[in-house]
Amino acid sequence: MVSTFPNPSSVDLSRIRLAIRSLQPQLVEWRRRLHQQPELGFQEKLTAEFVSQKLQEWGIEHKTGIAHTGIVATIKGNKLPTNKVLAIRADMDALPIQELNEVPYKSQHEGVMHACGHDGHTAIALGTAYYLQQHRQDFSGTVKIIFQPAEESPGGAKPMIEAGVLKNPDVDAIIGLHLWNNLPLGTVGVRAGALMAAVECFNCTILGKGGHGALPHQTVDSVVVAAQIVNALQTIVARNVNPIDSAVVTVGELHAGTKRNVIADTARMSATVRYFNPSLKGFFKERVEQIIAGICQSHGANYDLEYWSLYPPVINDMRIAELVRSVAEEVVETSLGIVPECQTMAAEDMSFFLEEVPGCYFFLGSANPAKDLAYPHHHPRFDFDETALAMGVEIFIRCVERYFL
Repeated sequence: MVSTFPNPSSVDLSRIRLAIRSLQPQLVEWRRRLHQQPELGFQEKLTAEFVSQKLQEWGIEHKTGIAHTGIVATIKGNKLPTNKVLAIRADMDALPIQELNEVPYKSQHEGVMHACGHDGHTAIALGTAYYLQQHRQDFSGTVKIIFQPAEESPGGAKPMIEAGVLKNPDVDAIIGLHLWNNLPLGTVGVRAGALMAAVECFNCTILGKGGHGALPHQTVDSVVVAAQIVNALQTIVARNVNPIDSAVVTVGELHAGTKRNVIADTARMSATVRYFNPSLKGFFKERVEQIIAGICQSHGANYDLEYWSLYPPVINDMRIAELVRSVAEEVVETSLGIVPECQTMAAEDMSFFLEEVPGCYFFLGSANPAKDLAYPHHHPRFDFDETALAMGVEIFIRCVERYFL
């Protein structure tokens, strides 16, 4: 329950080492610069230029132009010789949302906004890179920091993997975080197994026969067919999926008709499907089409269905999740700050990385209602408590140091 969490105003920053606390003003400066220049997926040119400029300034080896705008930085520790490689992933893209916040660092790009915290993710990754480069004597192994484009859509993780970012040297494990306004500052959401859902989508057009509203017997009413389909789709989760397995089918769009006394010949719907259990892959596609085909046949209608998979579920490795949890307990105030039951039906293409190598994706609490910083993700007034930036760097650095022990 939220009442058990630390009060954001009383978060103890003494758990963050002095060298990282001293980075906080720069982390804020970087984040706010990025916030002012948000860019959509695969268009993150200004963002990539800024990241590359900083890495070059610090003497960090890196490659640019991966999957259009992606960057991979490589930092080698000097403590003990080892061939182990740990990757850290941060996404860089923004959303097509007009910002409503009146702040000095408000978006300068019309209709585009960092409304999900990716500007913070990039700033945290930069801070991590800077600290590691300055303290190479404190860790062993190699750290790859992946600055990824287009998480929001259409997905930059898969093309980066296909471009070889997990190779040469081969990555053994990967970690990443998401600033999370569903949790208050001073908390960390981490769990083994499924954290975020798979997402699949479909568009369907019902092809009926239009006519006069007073003469329905001469028509095949696409609205009636569509309405029955929308209701029947809910039975997939209610009656076809094991109740222990969470899933959802949401029809978010339904368009039909032009006038009250005209029976529409076509109806168009768009929907999203979400689930945690990887064994359900392929099941929903088959069942959705069975329901649509059956109802259309019973009414004498036809249909056109387009169904596709966007992202698989985010599945955390047990060992790496335990690493993150143990480190996070040292950074947040008490064990009450660790939230293991933090699953969400939201999706993330970090899942593609986790299909390739063991890893852990976790949530870093960033909401602070006392400062009016608790609007949800993708809201035009989204913003977060920037204190979380230094906390994110601290967690990443401790994970690096402990992973190579």
